Amino acid sequence: MISIVRRPFILSALLASVALLAACGPVKKSVFPPSVTLQEVTAKPGGVWHMTLRIRNNSYGGMSFETFQGTLRVGELGGVLLDAKIDQDIPSFAADVATIDLLPTAEMSKALAELAAKGSSGALPYSIDGRVNATPEKEDASRSFPVHGKNWLSPVPGIPDTYRSP
Repeated sequence: MISIVRRPFILSALLASVALLAACGPVKKSVFPPSVTLQEVTAKPGGVWHMTLRIRNNSYGGMSFETFQGTLRVGELGGVLLDAKIDQDIPSFAADVATIDLLPTAEMSKALAELAAKGSSGALPYSIDGRVNATPEKEDASRSFPVHGKNWLSPVPGIPDTYRSP
């Protein structure tokens, strides 16, 4: 029979042992979906848009970003498919950029031209929906993360055919 004095000591020792064993496991960092937004759009001659995508890592550990596939919608117009190879390591809570060239629809080009006519006071809404493939720090396999973003494009004063998002 265990005495009353020894029982709390044994329970305390048992709890301390379990806590020490739990602390010996690998440290896992929280992983959250990244975000993808437009940083800049430049309308090039011939109708091509040169776009700079801003990829933000919202996780507590670094991530190796591989690809992005999604849809860009400008205003209320139909979407255009985006497919970008990123191949960048982005530290925790940091962002980097990737570029992609896009041939927009005639309606999208017209909407951007109308925005340019309004000057720097104009704004055009856009949305991006898609998936980013990335490998979180301390993981072996790549994951697919959903991304959704909305914002506005505005003309850049003094730089023709260039638009930025806040």
